[in-house]
Amino acid sequence: MRGSIAVVHGVNLDQLGRRDPKVYGSFTLSELETAISGFARELEVDVAFWQTNHEGEFCETLHLAHERSAGLVLNPGAWTHYSYAIRDALEVSGLPAVEVHISDVDGREQWRRKSVIRDLCVGHVEGEGKDGYRRALEILRAELAP
Repeated sequence: MRGSIAVVHGVNLDQLGRRDPKVYGSFTLSELETAISGFARELEVDVAFWQTNHEGEFCETLHLAHERSAGLVLNPGAWTHYSYAIRDALEVSGLPAVEVHISDVDGREQWRRKSVIRDLCVGHVEGEGKDGYRRALEILRAELAP
């Protein structure tokens, strides 16, 4: 597989550990990334991480992703539900992507049930906590296999 898989975390994911632990667990972003790195080693894929609370920076990361990444694992946070700018940037990237959410967004508030990026993604994982990222990496590894 050429390039690494970019794991791109969006708005408020840097607040894991402080957010409602019944919904998001008690782990921090750093602990989540440590777990994802372990999953990646087991699956023999390389990962690179990026997080921002700024929508334009998230878009810029997607614009440049094709230069260094083979695929994307995306958790845009709340932007998932309304950011057509991120949707357009994902489309521009041309990379296979998996949408992942720590919580069961489809079982939460009505407004969270809409994803503006889902139809551009090769997979979707939600409600599996940290383990959802393992599943996302598995989906991408299969998608990128020769």
